[in-house]
Amino acid sequence: MVGVKSFYRVAVIGFLLQGFVVAGTAQTTELETRVSAELISLARIWDQAPHNAFTDLIHWEGKFYCAFREGKGHAGDLGKLRVLASVDGKNWNSAGLIEDAKFDLRDAALTEMPDGRLMVLGGAQIPGKSTGTFVCFSEDGVKFSDPEIVIEPGRWLWRTTRYGEDSFGVAYGAPDRANASSLLKTRDGRTYETVVDDLLNDGEWPTEARIRFDGEGTAYCLHRRDGKTKTTAMLGVAKPPYQEWQWQDLGQRLGGPNFIATPNGQWLAVGRLYDAPVRTELLHLDVEQGSMRSLLKLPSGGDTSYPGMVWHDGFLWISYYASHEGKTSIYLAKVKISENAPDKNLKKKLPVRIGTRRELFVDDYLIENKQDVRFELHHPQSTKHPAPSPAASGSLDRLTNPKADTSPSPLLIRRNPRPASSPQTGTKPRPHRHRR
Repeated sequence: MVGVKSFYRVAVIGFLLQGFVVAGTAQTTELETRVSAELISLARIWDQAPHNAFTDLIHWEGKFYCAFREGKGHAGDLGKLRVLASVDGKNWNSAGLIEDAKFDLRDAALTEMPDGRLMVLGGAQIPGKSTGTFVCFSEDGVKFSDPEIVIEPGRWLWRTTRYGEDSFGVAYGAPDRANASSLLKTRDGRTYETVVDDLLNDGEWPTEARIRFDGEGTAYCLHRRDGKTKTTAMLGVAKPPYQEWQWQDLGQRLGGPNFIATPNGQWLAVGRLYDAPVRTELLHLDVEQGSMRSLLKLPSGGDTSYPGMVWHDGFLWISYYASHEGKTSIYLAKVKISENAPDKNLKKKLPVRIGTRRELFVDDYLIENKQDVRFELHHPQSTKHPAPSPAASGSLDRLTNPKADTSPSPLLIRRNPRPASSPQTGTKPRPHRHRR
């Protein structure tokens, strides 16, 4: 049998809980955009040198241009940079060959300058020693100026990305000051200003990095690391003037990193993944969460990666090199990207106040464990039309708020005249509740 104190305790709890005023808010949850990739075509576009590698890709003046290194091997000889051109991405021809008698020219990077010229930037390596940076220019994609050193050997400006009138890039230790990378910018391609001297300084060896910008001018940096203990890629984010950076560890090692935004603002990355088998892979890069998800494993293996990326005519075009077919060759992939974007009306909104109300809390566990009472939840009753007196409805205790114009549903504690067990079944009757 439940004692009187238990009844009062339940009544007091119910009364107090009615007194809480709940402020309501309404907001929708932003649905995740699902991104998928389909390989439409793949072609080996060049394999003329013993070793063909380290690509970049651009669509400039109505044509695709793909630049890469030709050499005897991965490194150690005087490599040259080959530039290919194609109108349709299917038929390619050699547009130029850039070479230097002293330096191994490596890792070509293509940028359109503010004056419309095509700039070819790359590493200038003294074989077996240090690496600097060279540039040359072309007005027609056929004739290229002679290479000129713009950053002395020891620091390697690996790639540049144009934003407005300036081009930004990351220089790293090769081998000078190997513990930290630097953010540089240029307007003419020849003179460079340091924006941040210690861009990523983790005490080990941050190396290849690419800068990109979104439509609002926020800068993102996808940064490789090759330290003794720190090898996972990092994602950096900064607002103008790009001097304060926030970094997230992406949790995966990524070689030859590159990334690009789709027209809908989704970020796609490509690079070498090192978990067996080594391969070049297309990934969805979540810049908010700091994570990467596999989308498409490109046909590749062995010595591979260093992709160029171009969004053109509704497709993603990816140049890269691989040796899975025996010889290290240059490949071009045409990829269809599908984005299952949510309804814009369902995107996250600011909280909106929808009013207040008093809410009665009922403990299901308490109800289920009482034997000689039942709880009834009745419709609200206005104080202007009072409910029948307790005498008219039997022995009960009513909890209401007489000060409110419209009271909440009252908690009714009714003594159950039935016995604790049923003589027909010998079981306890189930508690009874009315819900609105």
